[in-house]
Amino acid sequence: MLRTPANESVVLESYLGVFRYSRRAVELVWSTHRGLTISLAILTVTAGLLPAGVAYVGKLIVDAVVAQIAVVSAGGDAVYSTVLTWLLVEGALVAGLIGVQRGIGFCQALLRVLLSQRVNTMILEKALTLELAQFEDSEFYDKLNRARQEASSRPLSLVNRTFGLAQHGISLVSYGGLLLQFSPWAVLILVAAGLPAFAAETAFSGERFRVFRRRSPERRMLMYLEMVLAREDHAKEVKLFSLGRELMGRYRKIFGIICEEDRKLAIRRDSWGFGLALFGNLAFYGTYAWIAVSTIEGVISLGEMTMYLLVFKQGQASVSSMLTSIGGMYEDNLYLSNLYEYLEQDTPKLGGAVGVGPEPEAGLVFENVSFTYPGSSHPAVRGVNLHIRPGQSVAIVGLNGSGKTTLIKLMAGLYPPNSGRIFYQGTDLADWDPIALRNSIGVIFQDFNRYQLKVGENIGAGDVGHLWEDARWAEAATKGKASRFIDKLPERYHTQLGRWFNNGQELSGGEWQRIALARAFMRAGADILVLDEPTASMDAQTEAEIFDHFQSLTADKIAILISHRFSTVRRAELIVVMDEGEIIERGSHEDLVELQGLYARLFELQAQGYR
Repeated sequence: MLRTPANESVVLESYLGVFRYSRRAVELVWSTHRGLTISLAILTVTAGLLPAGVAYVGKLIVDAVVAQIAVVSAGGDAVYSTVLTWLLVEGALVAGLIGVQRGIGFCQALLRVLLSQRVNTMILEKALTLELAQFEDSEFYDKLNRARQEASSRPLSLVNRTFGLAQHGISLVSYGGLLLQFSPWAVLILVAAGLPAFAAETAFSGERFRVFRRRSPERRMLMYLEMVLAREDHAKEVKLFSLGRELMGRYRKIFGIICEEDRKLAIRRDSWGFGLALFGNLAFYGTYAWIAVSTIEGVISLGEMTMYLLVFKQGQASVSSMLTSIGGMYEDNLYLSNLYEYLEQDTPKLGGAVGVGPEPEAGLVFENVSFTYPGSSHPAVRGVNLHIRPGQSVAIVGLNGSGKTTLIKLMAGLYPPNSGRIFYQGTDLADWDPIALRNSIGVIFQDFNRYQLKVGENIGAGDVGHLWEDARWAEAATKGKASRFIDKLPERYHTQLGRWFNNGQELSGGEWQRIALARAFMRAGADILVLDEPTASMDAQTEAEIFDHFQSLTADKIAILISHRFSTVRRAELIVVMDEGEIIERGSHEDLVELQGLYARLFELQAQGYR
């Protein structure tokens, strides 16, 4: 493409625009620990000034030695005080420089730990503000993965590079001031020799970042395969079905693709870096020869020659470090864009301020409700009309994928409906305060969490306001029919569950389900209780007992049961039958059997298994 002034302006604006995150990174580090940030800044400035002082004192030492050599050659007595004094001064400066550098390392080490924790906290706190639909979006996981992979280390890296740039800039100015006494052209050569390497480094930094973003899905797949191969909840199937070799093969293949691309990029980057380093070396030795000739011709003294050579060499290192810092800052800014892309994504403004509805007796009302999951072309729920009153027990049945669990998610406000409205206690869910709404609902989903926490904490998670109340744990466990086996555990409610931590106790599937049931009963003030396939790992008799118990505990509440066991479902006052997202039948067990529709057919199929 033809390069025009307009195109070049766009490229320059794009390049400089990346640095907008530098200020935010400095602010982030400043807000993490002001004292360490100030200390780092002071030490950085000091580290920038000391090397030039060391070089200048070195020049004074050489000149003093040459002067005393001349005195001795003329037959006089040597005076060592001047030389020794400047030696002590240089030693003190070098010691100071060592101390400053150690101080910089100390500040950076502490800030690294604090900042990593701060950024990870920001990422997790942002996750708490997002809606469920975003967690079910693959693009969201790419953003989250990119933010977590690099962003926790990049802010401090950017700040370190910024301070490093300032340090080397101060050093360069002091070196330039000394070198200017020899020739302005030497200063120009010093700066110009590092520019080609800087341009190449920046170009490759941008390319490496683009590769990083493009490979986000593959890296996420690697993380998933690592989890499947290394976690205990996947281990039994991996071993039983001999999936280990297959999954390892995929892991190696994906890793090989990523590694090969990185290898090719590294070869190009290092090849250019080697060639441009030779160019810088040529500039140094050309200037070296110039200074040596000037010394031989008597233009400068031996001490000045020593100083100029040291200043030019260290100045060249400062230029190289400055340009590397700028290139690194560019790369850090690119990666920080991942963090802020994640942190700045829109937070859904769902819900209103209603905490209590004006008509508690109105119960729960669905009015022509439809919903389609993001990215799906087929509605999960469509045209649902349903009214459930307090004190009424309702069972929802249907084939897998018929929309039963989605209906519960809509009722709990986890998703807003695409069309239609849902009312609770006479108020649209859109006007309810989300926290107040969810506090009034106790739900146990079929894919409930098995927290690697203590028994009591697993139960108390159902109501975080009473998370640490032992009496509430015991009460909820009794309601969930879990107290009997909990009393047999080594430390009862303080027993660690799961195998991730020391002395953890693993439970059977049925025991875990009772823990989950108890979790739902933790919300003693909930007006709606929902059991979504809560007893799939229990036998029919235990499920019937739990449902009878459930009905007795929810006499004045809305009780909703989702189950495939019709021996339990038939006990509900109202049975709702869903198919492909729609309610196709409703009524009592007797009404639906008489109707001879889908419910009657499914009931008959299940009944045949008991004959």
